[in-house]
Formats: sequence, C-alpha cells, structure tokens
Amino acid sequence: METTFLAFWNQVTSSPSMALTTLLTLGVIFVNGWTDAPNAIATCVTTRCLRARTAIWMSAFFNFLGVFIMTQINSAVASTISNMVDFGSSTQEAQIALCAALFSIVIYSVAASIFGIPTSESHSLIAGLSGAAIAIQHGIGGINGAEWVKVIYGLVLSLILGFVLGFVVCKAIIILCRNVERRLADRFFAGAQIAGAAAMSFMHGAQDGQKFIGVLFLGIAFSNGQSSVSGMLIPIWLMLLCSTVMGLGTSVGGEKIIKSVGMDMVKLERYQGFSADVAGALCLLASSLFGIPVSTTHTKTSAIMGVGAVKRLSAINFGVVKDMMLTWIFTFPGCGLISFVMAKIFMFLF
Repeated sequence: METTFLAFWNQVTSSPSMALTTLLTLGVIFVNGWTDAPNAIATCVTTRCLRARTAIWMSAFFNFLGVFIMTQINSAVASTISNMVDFGSSTQEAQIALCAALFSIVIYSVAASIFGIPTSESHSLIAGLSGAAIAIQHGIGGINGAEWVKVIYGLVLSLILGFVLGFVVCKAIIILCRNVERRLADRFFAGAQIAGAAAMSFMHGAQDGQKFIGVLFLGIAFSNGQSSVSGMLIPIWLMLLCSTVMGLGTSVGGEKIIKSVGMDMVKLERYQGFSADVAGALCLLASSLFGIPVSTTHTKTSAIMGVGAVKRLSAINFGVVKDMMLTWIFTFPGCGLISFVMAKIFMFLF
C-alpha cells in the first residue's frame, strides 16, 4: 500500500468517501483538542502558576509533541483502535461503515450536549466503530474481543489507578516536604506544576492523538483496497497532520473547561495540582505503552479526586463521579446504536 502524502491527497480529491472520512476524523481531532486538552492544564491555571492563554499555547505545543513523538516510539494505542473491529473483506463497504461511525460521533455529541449528558470523544469513537462493525458484519463477529477487552481495562485504569496514584503521590509529597518552609515549597511547586501540566498535555496527545491516527490510517487502507492495517507502519506525515490539527484545536481555548475541572471539583493548592498532574501523566503513560485506550478526562479527574481524598472525602465533588458513570452508561450503547443505524442507512444509500 502506497502511503505517501501525495497518494493520500489524490485519494481525498478523487474519492468522496475518503474525503468525508478525512474531514470527519480531522474535525473530531480538532474538537478533542479544543474540549479535552484543557483538562491537562486546568490545575496549573486555577492555582495561578500560569495565565490561561499562556497555558493553552503551552498545552497546544506539548499536545503536538505527544502525538508525534509517542506514535513513533510506541503506536500501540493506534494499533488497538485499528484492529479492534473487522469491517469485512469489502473495502468499499468498510469505508462507508467507517464514515458512518465517525458521523455518529458528531450526532451523538450534539444530542448529548442538548440533553446535558456528559460525553467522552474516546468512548464515542470506540462505540461508533463497534456499532458500524456489527452493522456491516450482521453480528458481533465484527468485534475483536481480544482488543475490545482493553477498553474494559481502560475504564478501570482511568478511574481506580488515577485515583490511587493521585492519593499516593500527594501523600508522598506531604511526607517529603513536611519540614520545608511553606513559602519555599510553594515557590518550588509553582514551577513544578508547569512541568506537570506540560507532561499531562504531552500524554494527552500521546493517548487521544493515537486513537484518531488509527482511524484515519484505517480509512487510507480501505481506500487502497486493504481490509486491515496489520503490520503496516504509520507514516510520519500522518502523525504530523493529526498532531497539528490537535494542537490547533487546543489553541482555540477552553477556559470554561479549565474552571470546571480545576475549581469546581476540588479546591487545590499548588502541591496538590502537581500531584494530580504527575499521577494523571503516569496513568496515561502506562496505558499508552500497553496499548490501552483510556479517557484522558476521566484519568485526570480521578487523579484530582485522589488528591482531594488525602485531606478528607468530603472535599470531593461526587457529582463528577456520577457524570463519569453516566458517560459510560449512555455513550457505549447510545453512540453504538446510532452508528449501527447510520451504517445501515449509508450502505443502503451508497
């Protein structure tokens, strides 16, 4: 399969389905950078280590690096997304089903926002791909159970491991700094938290960027008559394209999300914000290395709750936990069903 940028551009300009796949994928990447990436810098801004606009630009840069560098080092997450479903041997139908899956994410996200249902682009993507695969294969034979089970691991990791690491890291910092003058410690953690926010931004790009690289790479394979991407290397230009779009999305803003994550859940001091960033980044790193797709939003918010639990459980806003559960309850069946229906409609029309 030819994977040069010129070959890709020729496919986009000559194939409506490839053009739609590319447009929808890059659109979702842009929105992900816009809505998810601010979680990475929320604590850094709300503890006044950086101004919001400065932090957003920093996050955009490290999101770019995270997608580009991590995909070259370890593209396990991209491989998991690409291989978790089987759209069958007909690459033309597979391309149509992939378009339906991406289109369902847009429909579900709009509907969820109208009804106030919390969403996760990561979970919507997984549900959309699964629903389309079931539709085109007329059953669960289109689901690769060995890869899909990693999604279940991801749900556990994002909630439990994020919480535990947040608690442990914060507790360790309290013990290590118990004899340090508060003014000096506060000054140190002001700088340390900037580094922590950069690490979280890098790992957000490494996780979420890879998910959508896997989808677009799958679309390119279908357009070339290949039914899978097993054993194929992701081209560098594709990494650059996706990382640039995510960085642009992040640069748009996200001040409301920063306030919601950094202030509404738990009121944090600088050492606590640093603890949450380190815990979240470590959890995302472990998930990325093992090819486990997780929600970066849920990972960061779980780490913040773990940090808050060090003082007292009442410091946590458990409404956030309810939102996470609602995301899981509604997103997988909801977006999956929409994708199933859209795939059937698309295949009938085209």
